[in-house]
Amino acid sequence: QRPPREGDARRGPQGKGRPAGAARPAGNARPGQNPGQGKPRSREDIDLAKAYAIRAQKEKDDRIEAERLKQEEARVRREAKAKLDVLLEGKSLNDAAAEIARHFNYGGKIKRVYVNAEQLKGLNAGELGVLQQNGRYLLVTAAVLDEAEAIFAPSVALRVDPNAPAEDDPYADPAYQVPDDLVW
Repeated sequence: QRPPREGDARRGPQGKGRPAGAARPAGNARPGQNPGQGKPRSREDIDLAKAYAIRAQKEKDDRIEAERLKQEEARVRREAKAKLDVLLEGKSLNDAAAEIARHFNYGGKIKRVYVNAEQLKGLNAGELGVLQQNGRYLLVTAAVLDEAEAIFAPSVALRVDPNAPAEDDPYADPAYQVPDDLVW
């Protein structure tokens, strides 16, 4: 503790400039003015304050509800993935010796799964499909693919529909054909 200096006794124990026994004024009232005095609040000020309080409470409730829905959705996804893990146990047809890369679009990116010649024919015919599970792409039968889609649809990475019409080739138009006599 430091030794008292001149004038410290006048300021009181806090050293704030008030005498030691003086009470602190209530609220924003100035010394010599009663706390109840001052500019009375208008009805518009009170209504505006109520409106702000109601809006703040509604925004808080909306944030809490959005967080609850997000957590519920995450729980449902975890449960669906766990069911999918149980379903896919031992049903993968991936061949460790496969050398043919079958590329496909999944999640906006080009992915690949390695298959053998028989699996490639089955995959392109729609008899086989590809599922994504824990970062891996598994080759499965169409029946397992249907079951997996019922449990957790986002896990289906590749399903070939043999009855689907071929996509229109933008270069099939004769206006875009490369002439035969063009030499590179």
